Amino acid sequence: MTRPDPTPRPIDRLPLCGDPAAIALRDRAGTLSFTELEMEVGRLACWLKAQGLNPGDRVASWLPKTRTACLMPLAAPRAGLVHVPINPVLKRQQVAHILADSGARLLLTQAGRIAALEPGDVPATTQVHEEAAARSDEALAPSSADPDDLAAILYTSGSTGRPKGVMLSHANLWLGAVSVSHYLRIGPEDRVLAVLPLSFDYGQNQLFSTWHAGGCVIPLDYLTARDVVKAVDRFEATTLAGVPPLWVQLLDADWGVGANRLRRLTNSGGALTPRLVRALRERFPRARLYPMYGLTEAFRSTYLDPELVDDHPDSIGRAIPFAEIMVVRPDGSRAAPDEPGELVHAGPLVAQGYWQDPERTAQRFRPAPGFAESGGMAVWSGDTVVVAPDGLLRFVGRDDEMIKSAGNRISPTEIEEAVLSGGEVSEAAAFGIPDDRLGQSILVVARAADADAVATEAALRERLRRELPGFMQPSHYDWRDALPRNANGKLDRSALKAEIGQGHGS
Repeated sequence: MTRPDPTPRPIDRLPLCGDPAAIALRDRAGTLSFTELEMEVGRLACWLKAQGLNPGDRVASWLPKTRTACLMPLAAPRAGLVHVPINPVLKRQQVAHILADSGARLLLTQAGRIAALEPGDVPATTQVHEEAAARSDEALAPSSADPDDLAAILYTSGSTGRPKGVMLSHANLWLGAVSVSHYLRIGPEDRVLAVLPLSFDYGQNQLFSTWHAGGCVIPLDYLTARDVVKAVDRFEATTLAGVPPLWVQLLDADWGVGANRLRRLTNSGGALTPRLVRALRERFPRARLYPMYGLTEAFRSTYLDPELVDDHPDSIGRAIPFAEIMVVRPDGSRAAPDEPGELVHAGPLVAQGYWQDPERTAQRFRPAPGFAESGGMAVWSGDTVVVAPDGLLRFVGRDDEMIKSAGNRISPTEIEEAVLSGGEVSEAAAFGIPDDRLGQSILVVARAADADAVATEAALRERLRRELPGFMQPSHYDWRDALPRNANGKLDRSALKAEIGQGHGS
């Protein structure tokens, strides 16, 4: 492949890519060509500009995947405003926090959602409008914004505390679109089924990267895995992105011939286990599988070339275009091959920090290591990885989640992969809990593949005694009918950790 163009541009120029007559968006309201998409972005931007807002003001959207929700990420920056997308599954308390924290001057939503808000949820300085009113006969021309200008604030949950807003520039969003469309090899013939929330960094990027490549986006709000299967069939989708819990559900679904339609599967929001990789390769034999690793603070860091997936199912791959990825020792020097270290991401995809939170910004955004080629600020991920002699990276675990038992540092990811590898368990999350003798012992919260949890646990313990050393053996199991999800559909480790902490006195 040729190298992608590293020149950043205003993000609102993306609809100009592709054949002007080609279909850019297909939704419940019909279709939009690229020419029509450009016009609709301009009209929504014109309406926003007419609401008496100042350049740089934040405007929030709290919407399902309507047409307006798909246009706002481009229309707000075109109007010189900063877009704050709010996940539609969030409740009024979380919405109130995001509106207050971002200082949003306008909220675009729906009548039913407005009715769900209570007095005090919306700041007095915030206008509230129904999306149906956001119309203009005039269209605003593409902007000439400085690529370093702030374009969006995406709120992301951390392991502790309330959601924090990650500040993204036009350049961050533009180069993320160029990078992803390049390494995924998206083309004008592709039809991307967008099931991830548009408030999620990769969910939003599905719009940008597809339109940059001249492809068609099909936004879908789904209730069950069957809805996704039917949509792949109906729209002849070629590309589907998901998070591991969704892949588990889709593997349990009845696909029929639809599984052969997909040409590209992309994963985010958590590492795929080798067992899940094998299952996806078997179920979708014609699809190229792209495991990826990323964090909102730098959007995306690595991907694994599909040609390497079968031989390296536990790898997160190499750096994506425009990213410099380093494995760093605690003293700031470069880790040797096969030596665990912290993943540090430098380069133009690094965000501008956390909105109005200098303390947490200083913790995560720090100067790049002295040996970095990019220089400037880097994202210190807190994730432990190792790099093999061939340059492929493998995820080990998060520093703040590592289990410390009897003097051993144990990766919860490694425990989870071992638990899942035999097929007795459908989903699992491992945690360290207080233990007077060991410091911490290992608890696994899991959903059994069969209804008989007692028999499942007996079989699982017997297998793990054969496959894991003594210090890595889980001491306790907590069997659930379902594991909690966060707003982006990921396994909600924070919620589970809070429950576990209350139950075990930590």
